Amino acid sequence: MTDITTTPSVKTGVKPERPRLHKVILLNDDYTPRAFVVTVLKAEFHMGEEQAHRVMMTAHRRGVCVVAVFTKDIAEAKATKATDAGRRKGYPLLFTTEPEE
Repeated sequence: MTDITTTPSVKTGVKPERPRLHKVILLNDDYTPRAFVVTVLKAEFHMGEEQAHRVMMTAHRRGVCVVAVFTKDIAEAKATKATDAGRRKGYPLLFTTEPEE
């Protein structure tokens, strides 16, 4: 007689967790030229002229505007790169990040 044992398949039920998303936020200032902000939005966030202008005007009117949502590492890298573009030109342009709720 042959003894065949089978191992029951065990499902752990553990699903990989989706990475938490972070918002990139543009803060308005009274010194950075609007055209420069549009240029940065187009270059770093790959926006078209019209969309970049809308985002810039929203930040201008409300004080802040969510630019885009990415994983944490990408959001922080893009915010830093965009802020640095302004600093290189001597502007106080500022992009920040915060977790999406």
